[in-house]
Amino acid sequence: MGDMESALDLLRQLVTSPWVYLLIFGLTAVDAFFPAVPGEAAVITAAVLATGGNPNLVVVIVAAALGAFAGDHVSYAIGRGGGASRLARLPDGSRRRASSEWARRAVHRRGGLILTTSRYVPGGRTAVTLTMGAVRYPLRSFLLFDAVAAVSWALYCALLGYFGGLAFERDPIKGILAGVGLSLAITLLLEALRWLRHRRRR
Repeated sequence: MGDMESALDLLRQLVTSPWVYLLIFGLTAVDAFFPAVPGEAAVITAAVLATGGNPNLVVVIVAAALGAFAGDHVSYAIGRGGGASRLARLPDGSRRRASSEWARRAVHRRGGLILTTSRYVPGGRTAVTLTMGAVRYPLRSFLLFDAVAAVSWALYCALLGYFGGLAFERDPIKGILAGVGLSLAITLLLEALRWLRHRRRR
């Protein structure tokens, strides 16, 4: 119990520091092209603790949206600068190859709208932004759709965390676990629906 309280105190000290906004920006940016980084979990955690007034929820949302937006453009630039040839060299049958092919089909079918929905598919955000760069999707259109996607995603994560924090105001750890757990559940549900839809088409 003491270890848990110490960890929570340390977490509170971190998120009450002004540097937390820069950390959120960095994590959500890197998460765009290196999905192992817990950008979503960081936003949810900060939003849970924002129920106490610090950090500021609005600034958390702004930092997360700007980080996501910046990271997506880095991923797009990587794709545009030779990503097509790298995608073509991925082994047949690999998960990354399957994600790349799904992203290519989705971009051709739905264009910029796929940027919003791909954020809730595991690895989808990276695959779509890289593919959009590789197929040279118009940058102006990418910028517009990505701005909508980044803001909606930041709002989604922050509100999940904030309401989780309100529900477990006396136990923030439970609020963080509830927010992250609900986010994972929604992601898995969307992935299951996508898989069923794909199977039905086949």
